[in-house]
Amino acid sequence: MRFPKKLPTSSQFQRLSKKHKITAAGAVAAAAVVLTVTGLEATAGAGSASAAGDATGNPAPTTHSLKAVDASATVAPKKAVDDAAKHKADAAAAAKKKAARAAAKKHAIAAAAKKAAAHQKAVAHKKAAEHKKAKAAAAARAEAKAAAGRSAHRVQLHLHAAKAPAAAKPAAKTYANDLDGWIRQSLDILHAKGIPASYEGIHRNVLRESSGNPQAINLWDVNAQNGIPSKGLLQVIDPTFKAYHVAGTSWNIYNPVANITAACNYAADKYGTMDNVNSAY
Repeated sequence: MRFPKKLPTSSQFQRLSKKHKITAAGAVAAAAVVLTVTGLEATAGAGSASAAGDATGNPAPTTHSLKAVDASATVAPKKAVDDAAKHKADAAAAAKKKAARAAAKKHAIAAAAKKAAAHQKAVAHKKAAEHKKAKAAAAARAEAKAAAGRSAHRVQLHLHAAKAPAAAKPAAKTYANDLDGWIRQSLDILHAKGIPASYEGIHRNVLRESSGNPQAINLWDVNAQNGIPSKGLLQVIDPTFKAYHVAGTSWNIYNPVANITAACNYAADKYGTMDNVNSAY
């Protein structure tokens, strides 16, 4: 058997392939066997050495030495294989443990990121709610302030109105106490009631009927014979005065304004207007 001149160091051995590791382990084992056998031969004595030598002078191997060589040759490669397998298993376990640590770290980072995101979202939601609440409170305060301002303004207006002098009522229209004044006052009442009449028509008929005397009375015509004499400026009988009396005027048939107004109301009903009356009516 040929042996390598120089055996590999420990670091060199680790870098060898599986096949080379087995070969090297076998060589080492064989060298150990040879050294063992040589030692045995040295202790056997000179006689034994002569008897055991062959024609070349080399010692002949014994049965015991051959068995030891066979056992060493079998055990050494198996141990190398077991060591390599153990090394591989250890490396795989270490890799698996490293991968587990990396996965755990990744999971922890993801969980922390998720927790941080949830916290940030909760903070943002809280801030939004607080902002909304503050905005609503500000709006309520503004509305309350505006309402208070409106109320104060109404109070000021009320006080101002209470302090302001009452608006002067328009002065009552006055009329002269004569035929002209009576006709003009009667015309204002008639026009307010929608009864047609004119100054000229009234004046003309008053002069013909009573010559402008509000106390005039006819005691000789047919009405007088029937007990209902004609009276006043426009010579109206009592039944006609009562039937065509205009609200707001006196019920006294001799009252000049009441007499003119009732007579014009009658003339408007029978003739369209006092302007159309040119004789006894």
